[in-house]
Amino acid sequence: MFGIGSTELLLILGIALLVIGPKKLPQLARTLGKAMGEFKKVSNDVKRTIDAEVERVERTESRQRSTAELKPEDAAPKADAPSSKTDTAEAEKPAESAKA
Repeated sequence: MFGIGSTELLLILGIALLVIGPKKLPQLARTLGKAMGEFKKVSNDVKRTIDAEVERVERTESRQRSTAELKPEDAAPKADAPSSKTDTAEAEKPAESAKA
């Protein structure tokens, strides 16, 4: 327990008994036990929340990867769109001559 051996624990309890007194020691132990239980509950809740968020992010990334794999036509350049600046310039020339 917390890296404390039995002799160290007995020594701590003996000092606590002398400092706090025999009447208040059980009440203090009860309060400390409740506080430790509450701390454990809260830490478990935080851990579950973090795990749930990590899982949600992983699912989102996985969905995005699978969507990208299903749509290979998005990765290839479209045939209708000009592929270079010269194609763009040539495509604009007829439009300019039509204006004149």
